[in-house]
Amino acid sequence: MKARIVVTLKNGVLDPQGKAIEGALGHLGFDGVGSVRQGKVFDVELHGTVGETAQAQLDAMCDKLLANPVIENYTVEIA
Repeated sequence: MKARIVVTLKNGVLDPQGKAIEGALGHLGFDGVGSVRQGKVFDVELHGTVGETAQAQLDAMCDKLLANPVIENYTVEIA
C-alpha cells in the first residue's frame, strides 16, 4: 500500500522560508503572488498493512517523527 503524507505549518506559525520564496518569486518577475507557505511531502510504502491498521501506523509515524504536532498539521492520503 502507498500513502502520501503532506506536512504544513499551522496557521499563525511564522514561515521564514515561505517568505524568502515569496520574495524570490517577485524578484524573478512572478507578479501577483500573495503569499507562499512551504511544507514537506513524504511518500511511504507499507507492506502487509491495510485499512485502519495502516492509518493508525501512518498517524503514529507522523506524531513521532515526520511532523511536529505543536507547530505542524499533516494529512495522510492512502492510494
